[in-house]
Amino acid sequence: MTSGDLDALLRVTSTTYRGQTPPDIAFGTYDGALGRLVLAVTGKGVAACSFEPENAVFELVTRHVGRFIGPDPRRLDPVRRELDAYFSGRLRAFATPVDLTLATSFARTVLQKTMAVPYGTTTTLEEIGASIGRPRALRAIGNALASNPVCVVVPCHRVVREDGGIGDYAGGPAAKQHLLNVEQRAAAAADR
Repeated sequence: MTSGDLDALLRVTSTTYRGQTPPDIAFGTYDGALGRLVLAVTGKGVAACSFEPENAVFELVTRHVGRFIGPDPRRLDPVRRELDAYFSGRLRAFATPVDLTLATSFARTVLQKTMAVPYGTTTTLEEIGASIGRPRALRAIGNALASNPVCVVVPCHRVVREDGGIGDYAGGPAAKQHLLNVEQRAAAAADR
Protein backbone atom coordinates (compact mmCIF):
# COMPACT_ATOMS: atom_id res chain seq x y z
CA MET A 1 0.00 0.00 0.00
CA THR A 2 1.44 3.36 -1.00
CA SER A 3 0.92 6.67 0.79
CA GLY A 4 -1.47 7.70 -2.00
CA ASP A 5 -3.46 4.47 -1.52
CA LEU A 6 -3.70 5.18 2.19
CA ASP A 7 -4.89 8.75 1.58
CA ALA A 8 -7.55 7.48 -0.84
CA LEU A 9 -8.71 4.80 1.61
CA LEU A 10 -9.00 7.34 4.42
CA ARG A 11 -10.96 9.71 2.14
CA VAL A 12 -13.40 6.94 1.23
CA THR A 13 -13.73 5.87 4.85
CA SER A 14 -14.29 9.44 6.03
CA THR A 15 -17.10 9.99 3.52
CA THR A 16 -18.66 6.67 4.51
CA TYR A 17 -19.39 7.75 8.08
CA ARG A 18 -20.12 11.44 7.49
CA GLY A 19 -23.31 12.12 9.44
CA GLN A 20 -23.29 8.58 10.80
CA THR A 21 -21.28 6.65 13.34
CA PRO A 22 -17.61 7.71 13.48
CA PRO A 23 -14.90 5.13 12.82
CA ASP A 24 -13.90 2.61 15.47
CA ILE A 25 -10.31 3.77 15.09
CA ALA A 26 -9.37 7.39 14.47
CA PHE A 27 -6.26 7.48 12.31
CA GLY A 28 -4.05 10.42 11.42
CA THR A 29 -0.70 12.08 11.87
CA TYR A 30 1.01 14.65 14.05
CA ASP A 31 3.80 16.81 12.66
CA GLY A 32 6.02 18.19 15.39
CA ALA A 33 9.52 18.60 16.71
CA LEU A 34 10.52 15.03 15.83
CA GLY A 35 8.87 14.95 12.42
CA ARG A 36 5.76 12.94 11.64
CA LEU A 37 4.19 10.64 14.20
CA VAL A 38 1.38 8.33 13.10
CA LEU A 39 -1.58 8.24 15.49
CA ALA A 40 -4.36 5.72 16.03
CA VAL A 41 -6.98 6.21 18.74
CA THR A 42 -9.51 3.54 19.72
CA GLY A 43 -12.42 3.79 22.14
CA LYS A 44 -9.97 2.78 24.89
CA GLY A 45 -7.27 5.35 24.13
CA VAL A 46 -4.15 5.99 22.06
CA ALA A 47 -3.15 2.70 20.42
CA ALA A 48 -0.39 4.14 18.23
CA CYS A 49 1.95 7.10 18.33
CA SER A 50 4.58 5.77 16.01
CA PHE A 51 7.64 6.78 14.04
CA GLU A 52 6.84 3.98 11.57
CA PRO A 53 5.46 4.85 8.09
CA GLU A 54 1.72 5.47 7.90
CA ASN A 55 1.14 2.39 5.75
CA ALA A 56 2.87 0.08 8.23
CA VAL A 57 0.89 1.45 11.18
CA PHE A 58 -2.37 1.34 9.20
CA GLU A 59 -1.81 -2.32 8.31
CA LEU A 60 -0.85 -3.22 11.91
CA VAL A 61 -3.92 -1.49 13.33
CA THR A 62 -6.17 -3.06 10.70
CA ARG A 63 -4.79 -6.53 11.41
CA HIS A 64 -4.90 -6.35 15.24
CA VAL A 65 -7.55 -3.81 16.23
CA GLY A 66 -10.24 -3.33 13.60
CA ARG A 67 -11.09 -2.37 10.07
CA PHE A 68 -13.36 0.68 10.40
CA ILE A 69 -10.59 3.29 10.38
CA GLY A 70 -10.77 6.93 9.42
CA PRO A 71 -9.86 10.48 10.38
CA ASP A 72 -11.81 11.69 13.38
CA PRO A 73 -10.54 15.06 14.65
CA ARG A 74 -12.69 14.87 17.79
CA ARG A 75 -10.55 11.94 18.97
CA LEU A 76 -7.23 12.88 17.37
CA ASP A 77 -7.07 16.56 18.32
CA PRO A 78 -6.83 16.02 22.10
CA VAL A 79 -3.75 13.83 21.57
CA ARG A 80 -2.27 16.38 19.17
CA ARG A 81 -2.82 19.19 21.70
CA GLU A 82 -1.16 17.15 24.43
CA LEU A 83 1.80 16.40 22.15
CA ASP A 84 2.14 20.15 21.43
CA ALA A 85 2.10 20.89 25.17
CA TYR A 86 4.55 18.08 25.90
CA PHE A 87 7.06 19.21 23.27
CA SER A 88 6.88 22.78 24.53
CA GLY A 89 7.66 21.59 28.07
CA ARG A 90 4.22 22.49 29.48
CA LEU A 91 2.90 18.92 29.91
CA ARG A 92 4.47 16.40 32.26
CA ALA A 93 1.90 13.60 32.09
CA PHE A 94 -0.48 12.68 29.29
CA ALA A 95 -4.12 12.60 30.35
CA THR A 96 -5.23 10.73 27.25
CA PRO A 97 -5.73 7.04 28.09
CA VAL A 98 -3.43 4.50 26.45
CA ASP A 99 -4.61 1.35 24.66
CA LEU A 100 -1.78 -1.20 24.56
CA THR A 101 -3.70 -3.63 22.34
CA LEU A 102 -0.84 -3.66 19.82
CA ALA A 103 1.69 -4.81 22.44
CA THR A 104 2.26 -8.38 23.59
CA SER A 105 1.37 -9.32 27.16
CA PHE A 106 5.02 -9.13 28.25
CA ALA A 107 5.53 -5.83 26.44
CA ARG A 108 2.45 -4.41 28.19
CA THR A 109 4.02 -5.23 31.55
CA VAL A 110 7.28 -3.51 30.55
CA LEU A 111 5.52 -0.48 29.04
CA GLN A 112 3.32 -0.04 32.10
CA LYS A 113 6.49 0.13 34.21
CA THR A 114 7.92 2.81 31.93
CA MET A 115 4.75 4.86 32.41
CA ALA A 116 5.63 4.97 36.12
CA VAL A 117 9.09 6.48 35.49
CA PRO A 118 8.81 10.11 36.63
CA TYR A 119 9.02 12.94 34.12
CA GLY A 120 12.54 14.28 33.71
CA THR A 121 14.19 11.14 35.09
CA THR A 122 15.52 7.93 33.60
CA THR A 123 15.73 4.27 34.50
CA THR A 124 17.62 1.29 33.06
CA LEU A 125 16.72 -2.07 31.55
CA GLU A 126 18.15 -3.65 34.70
CA GLU A 127 15.87 -1.60 36.96
CA ILE A 128 12.83 -2.43 34.81
CA GLY A 129 13.81 -6.12 34.93
CA ALA A 130 14.13 -6.07 38.71
CA SER A 131 10.79 -4.27 39.11
CA ILE A 132 8.90 -6.90 37.08
CA GLY A 133 10.70 -9.85 38.65
CA ARG A 134 12.60 -10.70 35.45
CA PRO A 135 16.15 -9.40 36.09
CA ARG A 136 17.72 -11.67 33.45
CA ALA A 137 15.24 -10.87 30.66
CA LEU A 138 17.13 -7.81 29.45
CA ARG A 139 16.93 -8.69 25.76
CA ALA A 140 13.18 -9.31 25.97
CA ILE A 141 12.74 -6.03 27.85
CA GLY A 142 14.77 -4.22 25.19
CA ASN A 143 12.62 -5.80 22.46
CA ALA A 144 9.44 -4.76 24.29
CA LEU A 145 10.69 -1.17 24.46
CA ALA A 146 11.78 -1.22 20.81
CA SER A 147 8.31 -2.35 19.74
CA ASN A 148 6.47 0.27 21.83
CA PRO A 149 3.46 1.19 19.66
CA VAL A 150 2.76 4.37 21.65
CA CYS A 151 6.09 6.23 21.61
CA VAL A 152 6.38 9.53 23.47
CA VAL A 153 3.04 9.00 25.28
CA VAL A 154 4.41 5.79 26.82
CA PRO A 155 7.86 7.13 27.72
CA CYS A 156 10.19 4.32 26.70
CA HIS A 157 12.70 7.09 25.91
CA ARG A 158 13.27 7.32 29.68
CA VAL A 159 15.02 3.94 29.66
CA VAL A 160 18.78 4.32 29.16
CA ARG A 161 21.79 2.04 29.36
CA GLU A 162 23.20 1.13 32.74
CA ASP A 163 26.53 2.69 31.73
CA GLY A 164 24.76 6.02 31.16
CA GLY A 165 24.64 5.68 27.37
CA ILE A 166 21.45 6.82 25.71
CA GLY A 167 20.63 3.48 24.06
CA ASP A 168 18.42 2.72 21.09
CA TYR A 169 15.09 4.32 20.24
CA ALA A 170 12.48 3.82 17.50
CA GLY A 171 12.83 7.45 16.37
CA GLY A 172 16.63 7.28 16.51
CA PRO A 173 19.11 8.45 19.14
CA ALA A 174 18.73 12.15 18.25
CA ALA A 175 14.95 11.93 18.86
CA LYS A 176 15.52 10.18 22.17
CA GLN A 177 18.02 12.79 23.27
CA HIS A 178 15.60 15.56 22.22
CA LEU A 179 12.83 14.06 24.38
CA LEU A 180 15.13 13.72 27.37
CA ASN A 181 16.34 17.31 26.90
CA VAL A 182 12.76 18.65 26.74
CA GLU A 183 11.95 16.91 30.02
CA GLN A 184 15.18 17.87 31.79
CA ARG A 185 14.84 21.55 30.80
CA ALA A 186 11.19 21.70 31.86
CA ALA A 187 11.93 19.92 35.16
CA ALA A 188 14.86 22.26 35.86
CA ALA A 189 12.73 25.34 35.08
CA ALA A 190 9.99 24.11 37.43
CA ASP A 191 12.53 23.66 40.25
CA ARG A 192 13.64 27.30 40.04
